[in-house]
Amino acid sequence: MKHRAIALALGLAFNVGTEAASLSMKLVGRHHTGIYNEGAAEIVTYDADTRRLFKVNAKAAMVEVLDIKNPAAPKPVGTIDSTALGGSANSVAVRKGLVAVAIEAANKQEPGLVAFYQAADLSLVGTVKVGALPDMVTFTPDGNYVLVANEGEPNADYTVDPEGSVSIIDLRRGVKKAVVRTADFSAYDGREDELRAQGIRIFGPNASASRDLEPEYITTVDSRHAWVALQEANALALIDIRNARVLELQPLGSKDHTTPDNALDASDKDGGVNIANWPVKGLYMPDSISSFGYRGDTFIVTANEGDSRDYDGYSEEARIKDLTLDPVAFPDAATLQTDAALGRLKTTLASGDTDGDGDFDQIYSFGARSFSIRNARGGLVYDSGADFENTTAARFPDNFNSNHEENDTLDNRSDDKGPEPEGIALGEIQGHTYAFVGLERMGGIMVYDVTNPYQVSFVDYFNPRDFTVDTLLADGTTNRAAGDLGPEGLTFIPADKSPNRKPLLVVGNEVSGTTSIYRLIFTPDK
Repeated sequence: MKHRAIALALGLAFNVGTEAASLSMKLVGRHHTGIYNEGAAEIVTYDADTRRLFKVNAKAAMVEVLDIKNPAAPKPVGTIDSTALGGSANSVAVRKGLVAVAIEAANKQEPGLVAFYQAADLSLVGTVKVGALPDMVTFTPDGNYVLVANEGEPNADYTVDPEGSVSIIDLRRGVKKAVVRTADFSAYDGREDELRAQGIRIFGPNASASRDLEPEYITTVDSRHAWVALQEANALALIDIRNARVLELQPLGSKDHTTPDNALDASDKDGGVNIANWPVKGLYMPDSISSFGYRGDTFIVTANEGDSRDYDGYSEEARIKDLTLDPVAFPDAATLQTDAALGRLKTTLASGDTDGDGDFDQIYSFGARSFSIRNARGGLVYDSGADFENTTAARFPDNFNSNHEENDTLDNRSDDKGPEPEGIALGEIQGHTYAFVGLERMGGIMVYDVTNPYQVSFVDYFNPRDFTVDTLLADGTTNRAAGDLGPEGLTFIPADKSPNRKPLLVVGNEVSGTTSIYRLIFTPDK
């Protein structure tokens, strides 16, 4: 079998779309915690009324508040301590001075809370009970509802597995009289085989739809419908917000890495950059998702990170060299399973044995190393293909697919999920809609113009990381000279809500513990 390598020599074309040099990013401010690789800056959100940032500090199990009246000098002004109400804060959202914080229970398999605070004085307004492990919280655009993705992960032994769900908090009568309704997946129990046939992954010990469908992230455009990422299941759920009901499940399918536009580097033992075609299908498995409207239709934008079920009591993870491959489907299995080929690539034991005979007829990898745009029914409209790896290889050939903890780690993440796109934010600037995608491992932000979802163009890649210095100082704190490591949460601030009347992008970086503020500079097309 021939595998067509993607040329990386300087001057050759890359599959990165048509460059539209209309936007640049300038780092204007950064807040340092000094806390290294402990999640000290994860999810970030902004309140225009107080001109404050609210960011989740998982290390401290709290939300930290930064005053950014001067974006060049973010100033800590307070904290919201979630431990008094349960366990760690996982997510935060704000709208018109009201802050919502998703807080897991001390026992993560038990119901959690959403706590509401005043943005101005950080006083507690009230709390409501939600599902197990509330992992993401967001307001609907009209402010009438707060939506909560209750992931419902099992415990380490996989002996307790709560149901995943979406809590819908009705705020029309205020926080004190809030009503919570639950959209769950119990209606799909007993239909697991039907869902699997559609490509929705339901697997693991005592698997059922209501337990295996684990909401990760939520987006909504019209305040009537929401789309929910079901990462491990490789699907989206469409939710009727007002009636708290799951309307449909949308399987996301897989990405064919045998096609030229979808090449990938599959090994950390192949001597460096080797972006090539392989007989592998990538499961999209998005983490962050967002949405926007175009000509009356809704489009969902996904950061295709990939994730597995990997617990002490059950794990689907394996390396391809440890599989028994079907000899008809893979006549060159011995070659494919070497470390320099596909042997090191992480795969799943839960998918691929299509005829049930014990060997694998198809190989799947976690994530698609890309971002995608889908229509309201889940149909794929656009995918960035191999752009992320091609671009990072061209810009940083000596640090390609590095991890986010150390420098001098060339090719380290190729056998996992490559650059690992995780966070995503959309922003409109002078009639253009831009997608900002954070690459968790390599670092940096990919920017695309998605104004017309059918004619997407690559804009640029910005990476403030310095690969030439140590990331960690002798005292265990982050080396500031290393820049930002591990972008997690992104939020866009439009010019009309910005403290300096300029559009901004804020990024929480979980490894460096930094919160970075970029000015977005738009240049009209000539």
